[in-house]
Parts: sequence; structure tokens; C-alpha cells
Amino acid sequence: MKKILIFSLAISVFLISCESDYLDARPDGGTTTDSQLDEIAKVNPKVLNGLLLGVYSTMYTVGAGGTDDHSDFGQKGVDITLDLLSSDMAYTANNYGWYNALTQLTATPNFANNENYKPWRYYYKIILGANSVIDALGGTDAVLVDQEAKNVMGQAKGLRAYAYFYLSQMYQISYKADELILPIYKDAKSNNQPKSKASEVYDLMISDLTQSIAYLDGYTRSAKFNLDKNVAKGLLAYVYAARGTTDDLTKIVSLTNDILAAYPLTTKSQSTAVLANGVLTNSDSGFNNVNTPSWMWGVDLTNAINLDLISWWGQMDYYTYSYSWAGDPKGIDRDLLLSIPTTDIRRAQFSSGSFRPLGKFFDPKRVVGGQRVIETDYIYMRSDEFLLLNAEANAKLNNEGAAIDSLKKLLAIRFASALDYAYVDALGGDALKDEIYKQMRVELWGEGKIYLAMKRNKRSSTRASNHLNLKGQTFTYDDPRLSFLIPQQEVLNNPFID
Repeated sequence: MKKILIFSLAISVFLISCESDYLDARPDGGTTTDSQLDEIAKVNPKVLNGLLLGVYSTMYTVGAGGTDDHSDFGQKGVDITLDLLSSDMAYTANNYGWYNALTQLTATPNFANNENYKPWRYYYKIILGANSVIDALGGTDAVLVDQEAKNVMGQAKGLRAYAYFYLSQMYQISYKADELILPIYKDAKSNNQPKSKASEVYDLMISDLTQSIAYLDGYTRSAKFNLDKNVAKGLLAYVYAARGTTDDLTKIVSLTNDILAAYPLTTKSQSTAVLANGVLTNSDSGFNNVNTPSWMWGVDLTNAINLDLISWWGQMDYYTYSYSWAGDPKGIDRDLLLSIPTTDIRRAQFSSGSFRPLGKFFDPKRVVGGQRVIETDYIYMRSDEFLLLNAEANAKLNNEGAAIDSLKKLLAIRFASALDYAYVDALGGDALKDEIYKQMRVELWGEGKIYLAMKRNKRSSTRASNHLNLKGQTFTYDDPRLSFLIPQQEVLNNPFID
């Protein structure tokens, strides 16, 4: 993360250009700066790495969604929002109120509420930054030869697709090809655009990610902060999964097999804290280190970045000085916890009393309310989610043997004995799909991925007794309250949207 100091000037240019964005006005970004970037990029595409770094930094920047809410801090802020809407994460007490209206399901139906505004603003800011880089390299349709330029373009197109993917999942209830859902911007200078069909948004994402994979072939990143071809493959797998045709499912199997050949799975030790007389014995646990081999995409957070209580760790970790410790705890849904066998190491990720993830996510010092400046890292993507996505796709293709094999590869690491998960061999049809979905909910709890799985698998959720709001109620994936409305600010400023 020392690169942040090196490229501080380039980041400043990016942040200035983001003062005007797709949400509020024309995304000009400053024509003089754009012209200079175009000329510089022709001579040395490496200069654009500084601008890219500015885009990446938006992913963890406080206020990236355009508000001063203490739940507004980039991708991990979105992850908490989605986990709470899935109901696998329980909001168990309310002393500060940042998630109260969200979990009451009164925020998302109101287009003037910040919960609709923050992700829209955040992801379109990512799109604006990515488009600024793409423009400097000749535009969306440019055919590049220089390898350095390809590396930069591959990352920019991957980031643009990443942003459109989350927007497509949050602002459409379920995939309907002809439904008008989002404005598409392919450059940083376009005027306000009308909504495009879902099929057009998906076509753009697939095109961007396919080229990203091709351009990043052979690229070796200096840090997991950067998007590489395997991250692009993971994003493309998610896009195909959300659309879900038979051909899409076949492509998912191929993409996830590639990823699994490149990355190991999260080990048993890495997955859950092991304590002896209250002392942590496995320092590789805690989901707090970007150097964990199974992590595909994440960011190394240091003192220099100066994140504190307004952060994912602040909202989630009992061992960080912030909201989770002080009065707004989030925990696993009680019924989901009780469904995890005691022989499964992941049950120990959670307190049986408070339901907090005390054994999954934590500052390694494990001092209650201790971490003040955040040094524990952010995870965006890891290999295990693609083992489960591989199992899901194979099950939907009726390749049940392959689906079971993938599922057992994970369970072999999470259980002490093969006898404990032997039941999987007898599963088929809907029962197998149900088991895969359950294992996703357990394995990926708190990582922002279950909302995506809930929607693409058309599942419902029932809140257990430890939820503060709406306990005992069941919500289907297509309940409008679980999706987002185009925010009031966009409606007011974009004449093509009403």
C-alpha cells in the first residue's frame, strides 16, 4: 500500500474528476485533464496506473457512496448491506441506528433514502474512473498491441464490469432480458443516458470481462489490490450465473475450474480461531490477512490509510473500537447457526450466546474494542466461493457426480471425519441443490455473497428469533423490499429516468 504515496498526485486528479459524476451531472471529469491523460497514455501507458490506483482506492474509501453515513465505506459497506438483506446476518441490537431502517425493510422502498443512493453513487463512480482510463487508451473499441496498455485496459474494463454487475444485481429483482434497468456509459464524457435493457448490460459486462481476461493473460500483479485474469474470470462466472442459461452454466464450470487450478482453498486453520486458555493458537485465522493464499482479491490496510471506526471492521468486529463492540452487533442467524453440525469447524466461528463471528473475523490481538486504526485487511474474493459455484453450476446441469465431488472437497477441510459428510453422496436433484446453497450460506457468511446466491437461486429466507426486526417473517427473493430503487437524485438530474 506504499504505492498510495507514490501515486498520490494521480489519485488527486481522479478524485477531482469525480466531483461531477453520472449521478449528478455530466461526467466530464475536466476536459483538460482528460486531454493530457490521452497524450501521456500514448507515450507511456504506465502513467495510467496511478489513475487506476485511484479507482481501486474508492473501493475502501469512507464516503465513497456520497454520504457521511457511518455505513458508507465502499465495497465492504455494500457487503454488509447485502448480508443483512439476505437475513443470514442478524442485526441483533440498535443503539446507533445505521442499519435499523434497512433491516426493517423500510429504507429500500423509499427512493429518497440513502440506502438506494449510496450503492448507485459508489458504483457509478467506479465506472467513471474506469471509463477515464479506457478513454485515455483509445476508448472502448480500441484494439491494443502494447502489453502495458493491455494490462491497464484489462483492469479498467474488469472494474467497469464489476460495478455494472453489482448494479444489475441490486437494481433489478431478477434477470429479465428486455427489462430496462440501468443507464450504460462507455466513456467519461457522455451526457445523461436512458436505461438500457438488462440483456444489453449483461452483453457489456461479458464483453468487458472477456477482453479483460485476454488482455491480462501473462500479467503479474504486484499486489492483490489489482484485478488480474483470475479475478476477471471470477466476475465473469458470477455474471453468467446471474443470467443462468445452460450455455452460461457450462462456461461457469470451465471458468471455476481454471480458478481452482490457480488457487488453493482456505485451510481448516485459516477458517476458524482455535483458542487455548483464551489465547489464539493459529495466527493464520481471522480473515484479516490479504496474503492468505486462497484470497484472490483484497486490499492490505495499513496505518497510512487511516481507516477507523467507519469501516467494515468497525461495523463487524468485536475486537475493533467501533459499533459492533459498542452497541450495534451483527451475528449469524440463529437457525442457520444451529443447522451447522457440531463436528463442522465452522460452527466455532460464532458465539453460541451472542451469535457474533468471534471465531471467523477478528483483529489478531483479540482485545475487546481494541483495534483503533484499522490494520486488518479487506477481502473481496477467495477461491472457495468458486468451488461452491462450480458445484452449483454442475448440479443445475445435472452433472451431480461432479457437483458432489466439488462439495466434498470443501467439506473434507471443514469436518474432522469423512463420515460426518458422507450423507452428501446420497443427494440428488433439489436436495443436492439445497445442500450446496446451505454450504454457501455457511462458508461465505459475512462476505457479501449470499444475497447474490439468494437471487440467482430464487430462494427465500426466514428470520430467526435473534433478529431485532421482523423476526419470524419469511421473505422471498423477489420481495421488492430486497432490491433497490434508482435514487431520487438520479431521477431529478437525469431527464431520461422517471
